[in-house]
Amino acid sequence: MGANGPGPDTHLSWDLESNATGLTAFSMPGWQLALWATAYLVLVLVAVTGNATVMWIILAHPRMRTVTNYFIVNLALADLCMAAFNTAFNFIYASHNIWYFGRAFCYFQNLFPIMAIFVSIYSMTAIAADRYMAIVHPFQPRLSALATRAVIAGIWLVALALAFPQCFYSTIVKDQGATKCLVAWPKDGGGKTPLLYHLVVLVLIYFLPLLVMFLAYSVIGFTLWRRAVPGQQVHGASLRHLQAKKKFVKTMVLVVVTFAVCWLPYHLYFILGSFQEDIYHHKFIQQLYLALFWLAMSSTMYNPIIYCCLNHRFRSGFRLAFRCCPWVTPSEEDKMELTHTPSMSMRVNRCNTKEILFVVGDVASPESPQDRGPTEP
Repeated sequence: MGANGPGPDTHLSWDLESNATGLTAFSMPGWQLALWATAYLVLVLVAVTGNATVMWIILAHPRMRTVTNYFIVNLALADLCMAAFNTAFNFIYASHNIWYFGRAFCYFQNLFPIMAIFVSIYSMTAIAADRYMAIVHPFQPRLSALATRAVIAGIWLVALALAFPQCFYSTIVKDQGATKCLVAWPKDGGGKTPLLYHLVVLVLIYFLPLLVMFLAYSVIGFTLWRRAVPGQQVHGASLRHLQAKKKFVKTMVLVVVTFAVCWLPYHLYFILGSFQEDIYHHKFIQQLYLALFWLAMSSTMYNPIIYCCLNHRFRSGFRLAFRCCPWVTPSEEDKMELTHTPSMSMRVNRCNTKEILFVVGDVASPESPQDRGPTEP
């Protein structure tokens, strides 16, 4: 993680083929570099455009400003910044093994990626916790707007604290005429400090939150999908409400699984490298690293696609956002989806379904517009 080439903190051992030309043993043929550059460029464009659109859909439309959606904005912001400020620069470094971007950006590149990953996965965890409270404990008070902002600020502050050690020990060195950005960990502790740090980070930004979300969504799923009380039927507005909650849970589970699958090979790569550092000296490792890094970074572009495919309201928002494209024609229904406020009769209807909703396994309670998730009617 951070401004690493094919292996963490191993840049000093890589030999230069030509000091005069700046080529390293890991320089690629032009056609190969062009293919990788195209793949990374597409990733960055899709991720930045998609996440910026998600943020606009939520922030520009009062109906979309819910507690859950504010965490989705936080997730989209982290993914957008990761794609814009880490992916391209780290790709250039990994493809040339020369750091072109100065000392200050070296510090930033060893700080921000860990922050962004932490913010992404803990925003997902906050969404899971919010849905857990809304569905499993519907009588408990929900987060207020102020509390939601405080949680988001807390996530960023903890992320900064977690990433700070790697930033603190970042440095710029010259290796046979080539500039390197690396993390020079202190030698005390028998050189085990970086391994211990990376293992702690790995637990905190991957395994622990995934375990929490697995447990939360398991309970949510059991609550939503368990059988109704005999003799009770769910129909009309209450049925649509229940179906919307199920669909939202499916959407977020897909988001979490996508994140886990994209990042697992990358994390395994660094765990293996911590125990067998000599693998970083093989020529093939550069291609492997670029593939694993692309897969990990691609997690930043999938969420907007998932929202658009599985959520009618986000789909309407994307049509409105790209209405300037000749092949996109938003309808009046799309505008109503984002701007229409439920009528008084609809609110009364929701209140009348309250008893039914609680009878059916406490699956949900009618929520105010501030509490509804993005897929709920």
